[in-house]
Amino acid sequence: MKKFKKIMIITLSIIGILVLGVFLFMQQAVFGTDPSGKRLERIKQSPNYKDGAFQNLNPTQVSKEGVSMMKMMGDFLNKPKTTEPEEPLPSIQTDLQTVSDEKPSLVWFGHSSYLIKSKGKTVLVDPVFSGHSSPVSFFAKAFKGTNVYGAKDMPAIDVLVITHDHYDHLDYETILAIQSNVKKIYTSLGVGAHLERWGVPADKIVEFDWWQNEKIADSIELTAVPARHFSGRSFARGKTLWSAFVLKIDGYTIFIGGDSGYDTHFKTIGEKYGPFDIALLEAGQYNVNWPNIHMMPEETIMAAKDLQTKVLMPVHWGKFALALHSWDEPISRVVTEAHKQNIKLTTPLIGEVVVLDSIYPDKEWWKN
Repeated sequence: MKKFKKIMIITLSIIGILVLGVFLFMQQAVFGTDPSGKRLERIKQSPNYKDGAFQNLNPTQVSKEGVSMMKMMGDFLNKPKTTEPEEPLPSIQTDLQTVSDEKPSLVWFGHSSYLIKSKGKTVLVDPVFSGHSSPVSFFAKAFKGTNVYGAKDMPAIDVLVITHDHYDHLDYETILAIQSNVKKIYTSLGVGAHLERWGVPADKIVEFDWWQNEKIADSIELTAVPARHFSGRSFARGKTLWSAFVLKIDGYTIFIGGDSGYDTHFKTIGEKYGPFDIALLEAGQYNVNWPNIHMMPEETIMAAKDLQTKVLMPVHWGKFALALHSWDEPISRVVTEAHKQNIKLTTPLIGEVVVLDSIYPDKEWWKN
């Protein structure tokens, strides 16, 4: 009996130490913080917030029914080698300070990070320049050759758009590095709690619920629109909202997709705000185990058609391996389906300039 008690005490002590260790680890700034106070009171008034969390327009399971977290973790620990390229990926070094902006110009930095310049204004979307898309530097590292742009390369940012709070879209190290160079941050409802914890002044942050908008300048308007996804930087989900954005800038309409599974909201957005001059839609990090929160490549083409976009630029690929597919499978499948559906694509290298109504790089560079 004494031996049993001793074993129990040791076991409980080990469990207690582990729990305390996890708790202390989760107090790090990189994890952000949950909304509270007046921000939380505003969140509670949202029609998209129910039962203590934000909800999608239609019922959405994050993972497929019957698929355990242990199985998914096991799959990740045994990822195929093809999830990362064998050689460093190519890129183009563009001087972002001197990019022509007579018409809206876009520069992709890999995954979902890109810059938009138009008539003296600069918009930066979901920048991740730390070299990893996780709370620790040794996990979800950028592919070789892709982390070639950083905070030091950015021009003055008039508008920083953060679609949601996942690590591959909201990067703690990047925010610390660029915030002094940013005039205003526009993001989804609740995300400002993270930003304020990291030292961003409250008066620099604008948070949107779905369908809310703001006229930023005479020729720039930004509207938050629904996406089908989830949020969370720790164990809790749904404390902050996730969004796509419609950017009207100098007579052009751009769809900033963020992350989203396929659903009827794309058609609604297309009918309300389309046609779009270009749509930047996620095309990677999908899996049959989480079919509702990311699109399969063929669904990306369906979403592009629903949005009535003139040009599709696939993003959310080419920098991080956050799923089990080959690194170049998303773009290969998108290209195949786009040709079938007669959808115009642009597929720039990291750093290559896209100019609306003018320059649409379409070389299949990933095959080289």
